[in-house]
Amino acid sequence: MMKVGLVYDPVYLTHNTGLHVEIAKRLEWIISYLEQTGLRQQLVPVEPRAATIREIALIHQRQYISHIEAVAKEGGGWLDADTVMSANSYEAAVYAAGGAIKATEAVIDNTVNSVFALVRPPGHHSTRDQAMGFCLFNNIAIATRYAIMKYGLERVAIIDFDVHHGNGTQSAFYDDPKVLYISVHESPFFPGTGFIQETGSGLGRGTTVNIPLPPRSSDSEYLAAFEQVIVPATARFRPQLIMVSAGYDCHWVDDMAYMLESTTGFAKSVQVIKDLADACCSGRIVMVLEGGYHPLALPHSVKATFDVLLGETNIEDLLGDPPHDSDRPDVQPLLTSIRELHGLS
Repeated sequence: MMKVGLVYDPVYLTHNTGLHVEIAKRLEWIISYLEQTGLRQQLVPVEPRAATIREIALIHQRQYISHIEAVAKEGGGWLDADTVMSANSYEAAVYAAGGAIKATEAVIDNTVNSVFALVRPPGHHSTRDQAMGFCLFNNIAIATRYAIMKYGLERVAIIDFDVHHGNGTQSAFYDDPKVLYISVHESPFFPGTGFIQETGSGLGRGTTVNIPLPPRSSDSEYLAAFEQVIVPATARFRPQLIMVSAGYDCHWVDDMAYMLESTTGFAKSVQVIKDLADACCSGRIVMVLEGGYHPLALPHSVKATFDVLLGETNIEDLLGDPPHDSDRPDVQPLLTSIRELHGLS
């Protein structure tokens, strides 16, 4: 029986964003559905903790960390046009980063085979010294750097399937040969990064792989991206651990973006990642929640993700496929170019 972990704590609900799209109810929807379906009882609880300043500073400037803390002490406020804080947001963000760290420890220490950290605020847009895109601290980047430093890992792969490009994660590891960052995302779209020519620099040249899919890409386009680019790139890198920025805002009923992926499509993508992890790193997967904003699509897709991690093959998709659209994009030329650019042909 596969042991699959769940990181969650009510502290993540205290990040009060008001009338924002990234709200506490996102996690409440998920937890409620996991309990309703009986799936939560099948998961191993992994208790989060607060990340230390030193751990957060593995990715972020200390002056920036102090700024986020100060804004919270002042009662919160808007950091940019998209990103807002409340009085409790700093604590929630510190626990989000710590939750990702605890998830990583649980997998590497073999407490669980894989784990999903259901945390907020999300993280993959936050850079060394800037909050953006709803993100305060870059949870997955902090946990990745922590794993490399604490456990001496030499190769960690990060697969990001949020609908938005994880510019903060990319910048954190752009020149780092120990981290393979692969992002499949909608383009053109926020934050305006993630082009195929962004492949890394210095010793990290070639360890950044971007797959900017056009709007209205559906399950078949995503699966082609996984099979033709993500699988060979990850297999060649031979990671000792796979980290996943799991964003579900590319679901066809989620109006955050213009993609047409289904719950079944997410399950297929996670199955590809699971197969990669089984082949490369003894099944070690750490998933960290990023986007996903629809009250049905998000919990259903997260449950489908857990089902795959648990070895379930019968995936329930209550929302079904998107309405038929004959105007699907042809992504093959794009995928061929990426394969040629990265020597995957």
